[in-house]
Amino acid sequence: MKINEGRPSPGAWLVVALLWFVAGFNYLDRVMVATMHRSLVTAIPMTDAQFGLLTSGFLWVYGLLGPLGGYLADRFSRSKMILVSMFTWSATTWLTAHATTFNELLATRALMGISEAAYLPAALALIADYHRGPTRSFATGVHMTGILAGSALGGLGGLLAEGRGWSHPFSLFGIIGVAYCGVLVFALRDAPREEEGPPAGGETGARPRFGAAIASLFSRGSFVVLFVFWGVGAVVGWSVTGWMPTYLMEHFHLAQGRAGLTATVSSSAASFLGVLVGGAWADRWSRTQPRARILVPAIGICLAVPGILLASNTSVLVFAILGLVLYGLTRAFTDSNLMPILCMISNPRYRATGYGVLNMIANIIGGLSIYAGGMLRDRHIDVTRVFEFGAGGMVVCAALLMFVNRQSRLSEVERVAPNTLV
Repeated sequence: MKINEGRPSPGAWLVVALLWFVAGFNYLDRVMVATMHRSLVTAIPMTDAQFGLLTSGFLWVYGLLGPLGGYLADRFSRSKMILVSMFTWSATTWLTAHATTFNELLATRALMGISEAAYLPAALALIADYHRGPTRSFATGVHMTGILAGSALGGLGGLLAEGRGWSHPFSLFGIIGVAYCGVLVFALRDAPREEEGPPAGGETGARPRFGAAIASLFSRGSFVVLFVFWGVGAVVGWSVTGWMPTYLMEHFHLAQGRAGLTATVSSSAASFLGVLVGGAWADRWSRTQPRARILVPAIGICLAVPGILLASNTSVLVFAILGLVLYGLTRAFTDSNLMPILCMISNPRYRATGYGVLNMIANIIGGLSIYAGGMLRDRHIDVTRVFEFGAGGMVVCAALLMFVNRQSRLSEVERVAPNTLV
């Protein structure tokens, strides 16, 4: 495959297409649990706090291992890490269908966190390796639509659980995932990587070290700000994902399947458009505005705040759906630009590690927010309070993002490298 600083080759877009399905599988499994609350609790009795712990436990394991997973992708092979992640995900998904107790179910969610820890950092870094310049944000956004498609289809989990039992979707998608691994073995390859001067931390070898990677990342003030930004943003993001289906079911008296589909499809469908718009807008604006990939997400976050407040404070279902649409559309501007921002402010050698670190803080805090929501529900406190707190956090996020500055090094648009054959 040919790497070009201008327009990437069709092979570069093939990589995005292959990863699109892997991303969909990853998020399908996460959302299915949230949309089959009633079926799971009926089959395996648990409190609301324990139900929240199923997602929180996954997020904590996934988040804690994110930096290590990203580092392994930087040190070894991005494509091989993706393949290992996909196969382990498939096996764990199938195993989940055979859990019979809460502890067994919780253990499979922890295993799922291990399987997914390396995927997103490796995938986004691989896309950035292939798309160097005017298509980087849009290519990232296209990949993110796979995540959103998986999230939307995850809403089918509650529907399938009503008809054929909660274990059927896990068994089905586990088998499909194993089959897709065969496609990746023959089609997915690494790209040549960018370099930024001599290795940091006194390294002389070709492979980075974990300590040097972390030191390099946190030595840059903009990365520290981005770290805090992504952690605060996780509060509202995972609160909506984890508890909006239950909120709609109870406040609007919807059936489990309809509540799950309403929550996931409305926001995910809007976000599907949002990541494409945000990516294309940032790519085009960056030709004249060096901070475009920072400004576009900041604008989107400001527009998303009234959306989530409307969705969680109305007694009219149509208005709640409109709020979710506005939230999903504009919040998604961040998703298509986070890795491109990271590319602007970090050493290319540590790109996947950096994203793994950001994933760590987002998922640990996100898990805490979901578990806290379950504890509040056990104490009969309306989960709307969680959404309102998250909306306030988004205002803080927009302010933080404005403090992320371009580093003195040339951006990826300005770097010139020769074409390379893979």
